[in-house]
Amino acid sequence: MPVATVSVKRHPHDDAPDTAAAFAHLAGLPDGPERQALRDEIVGSWLPMAHRVASRYRGRGECVEDLNQVAALGLVKAVNRYDPSLGNAFESYAVPTITGEIKRHFRDHMWTLHVPRRVQDLRNRVRAALRDLAQTIPGRQPTVAELAAYAHLGEDDVRTGLEALDCFAALSLDAELPGSENGHGLADTLGESDAGFDLVVDREAVKPALRTLSERDRTILYLRFFRGMTQSDIAQELGISQMHVSRLISNCCTALREQVRTGAV
Repeated sequence: MPVATVSVKRHPHDDAPDTAAAFAHLAGLPDGPERQALRDEIVGSWLPMAHRVASRYRGRGECVEDLNQVAALGLVKAVNRYDPSLGNAFESYAVPTITGEIKRHFRDHMWTLHVPRRVQDLRNRVRAALRDLAQTIPGRQPTVAELAAYAHLGEDDVRTGLEALDCFAALSLDAELPGSENGHGLADTLGESDAGFDLVVDREAVKPALRTLSERDRTILYLRFFRGMTQSDIAQELGISQMHVSRLISNCCTALREQVRTGAV
């Protein structure tokens, strides 16, 4: 007597459990402890699949634990939103949801420089083209034209994507310069703010107001702030009291400050 064979429909992956009955039961449960417990059980069953999806993004600057955590968050969202009555397998809905959550994490938290979404997409397409063309064009980097043709992009878009390849992580200012024998870092090559520029701006701003002062007042200010003379020395130079010099300097500075502030000159 021939033995009947039964065709068993297997899941595409070993980490895809059969939770169809659990989802059907979950759909009929009201909010409460029983629904929460069943939902947590389903999430736990699908966690290996979520971790498999997260493993595709290893080596991109994020630790495995954080990737798994983000994938688990995407899995929870997928379980909450999945509608079994539509007839679609849960995995076909969950994988794009988890993948989108991971990509959103990279976009929002991993870029040290703010880069528009369009530029991030160009970067990803150019990077993929570079990886694929490296297999067919050994020994050299593909040209912009070759990248554009392969990725179906304009050459300007390819250049934008190439520039964005260096924007994912900023270079530390303590990074040692290539070929440096004395341990010089990137910070050693950067200029510093020159306070002299601010002084030039201040002088130009106050210059018209100075012209409104009397010759004696301008002389006192010149001796005090440009020659560095003390109030006593100025008083002796001009034949007036030190107290008078102090009062004149204070009045002149107040008048100049007010004219510059109000733009009265």
